[in-house]
Amino acid sequence: MTHRTAKAVLSLAALIVLVAGPAFSQAGHGKGRLGGLLVDPDNKPVAGIKMTLTFSENKNLVFEDTTGKKGEWSFIGLGTGNWTLSASVPGYQPVDQTISVSQLAVNPKVQVVLKKPEKIPGVLQDEKSVELLEQGNQLYKDGKYDEAIAAYQKFQETNPGLYQIQISIADCYREKGEFDKAIALYNEVIGQSASDATMGRDMAAKALAGIGNSHLKQGRLQEAQGFFEKSIETSPKDEILAYNVGEIYFSNQALDPAIRYFELAAQIKPSWPDPFLKLGYVYLNKADNAKAAESFEKFLALEPEGERAALAKNILGFIKK
Repeated sequence: MTHRTAKAVLSLAALIVLVAGPAFSQAGHGKGRLGGLLVDPDNKPVAGIKMTLTFSENKNLVFEDTTGKKGEWSFIGLGTGNWTLSASVPGYQPVDQTISVSQLAVNPKVQVVLKKPEKIPGVLQDEKSVELLEQGNQLYKDGKYDEAIAAYQKFQETNPGLYQIQISIADCYREKGEFDKAIALYNEVIGQSASDATMGRDMAAKALAGIGNSHLKQGRLQEAQGFFEKSIETSPKDEILAYNVGEIYFSNQALDPAIRYFELAAQIKPSWPDPFLKLGYVYLNKADNAKAAESFEKFLALEPEGERAALAKNILGFIKK
């Protein structure tokens, strides 16, 4: 190679370095355009949704656009390469689509069709929707059952696999006195629980207890008793279930059945103070001070301090005079 040729090659290499340097720093930027539509499963446009486009080779290079009235979105100034199109739409699966962009040819329009979330039994799919669940629970406590139902249903839309929420909706209908609707939903839960190997038995037991409570509120004591027994048989080691059945009976002044289920809860979990406290109150209602005192003493052995303990001590002091 002559000196002149070597010098020319060296100059060419330097030129390549100079040109390649700025080009590499601008990777992802260019003259490419990309556009398309966002539609729902019925092919209707979805407006007001933020669409994000991220360059695969540089995650810090991000473009954003908001869909228009016809669901349209577009990006300009794109470099050649793969880009990830993403969006989050309440009630649908997240959009996550890789698209190849060219600067040398017209990129075809991309129509993104939203998909409903898959029904994965017992799985929370949208963590943000937990706020709706908490809102529904508070509305239920406040006795605002229609509003609670609306919140629970919105939660279910984004988490269709969480069939358990139907118990909460059924509880609202039960408290509204719409017992047929409530029982129908409880039965749906029982049917769906059969395919849930993790929580199915517990959910079926709660639904059976809900049906029992619906009958009890209608004065059908015998029918209620049958469903409560099935509930306990389905989940015999669930102390909370037994306790809740006791609470249902106690609130309806069915004292003997209440005693039976509070005692069952205490047998399942002897270290839990709550059943003993409630037994004390039930026996007070039956004017059986000796049994009441015995129950309060067992409660205090497990929970000697606190507001509940102070109240139990005062009651003990009164009934032992």
